[in-house]
Amino acid sequence: MMERTEELPISDRSLATLYELHASEAMGFAYLLTGDRGLAEDLMQDAFVRASRRLAHLRDPEAFGAYLRKSIVNLANSHFRRRAIERRHLPRERRTEELAQPDPGERLAVRTAILRLPVRQRTALVLRYYEDLPEAEIADLMRCPTGAVKQLIFRAMTTLRREFGEEDQG
Repeated sequence: MMERTEELPISDRSLATLYELHASEAMGFAYLLTGDRGLAEDLMQDAFVRASRRLAHLRDPEAFGAYLRKSIVNLANSHFRRRAIERRHLPRERRTEELAQPDPGERLAVRTAILRLPVRQRTALVLRYYEDLPEAEIADLMRCPTGAVKQLIFRAMTTLRREFGEEDQG
């Protein structure tokens, strides 16, 4: 039954079918961008709502996944912009308490380090190494030049290497 849905044009697919096909990957992608399951679920669902409004305009069935990813990136960026504005108004002591939460284990330490990266660096890193997208596609998703994507990834990796005491491998 799933094989049949893969062959249907986008206009003949129901939103429920598209959700079944893309939700798991979209959720993982959103979670890697945010580090928060609840927020990731909200972003994924909002992205599906946005995508559902555009179903009639998508000519290529393969474009749905890219459109969904782009929606998640845009929603995450909006969320983090709003959060940055809100945090500017928090007392300084409360901010340092939030950053000082220790995480046991190497995996949690890496996750925490990635979450401390600036949003654009984290987005570029997740798109490159989790989604395994080429730099040109990342540039399109992030609406910036390819050189900027390379620089964002380089800076993110340099920060992570420095944080974990590894030599810069250029």
